[in-house]
Amino acid sequence: MLGRDTMSDSGAVLPWLVIRQDDNGNRYRVGRYATQDEAQRTADKLESHGHKQLYWVERVGQTARP
Repeated sequence: MLGRDTMSDSGAVLPWLVIRQDDNGNRYRVGRYATQDEAQRTADKLESHGHKQLYWVERVGQTARP
């Protein structure tokens, strides 16, 4: 049985999330990643585009960042 830290397509454990918050405070999951470094690289790349959205990395089950 797959736990909540897995993706059902491949069975890979992907516990790291990239979250985006827009100007109105709405939050969206951008993607799931196997490592914190991989997720952080993605967040950094998205943030470097110069948009005013906020991106951060969190582990599945971690309390959302304010």
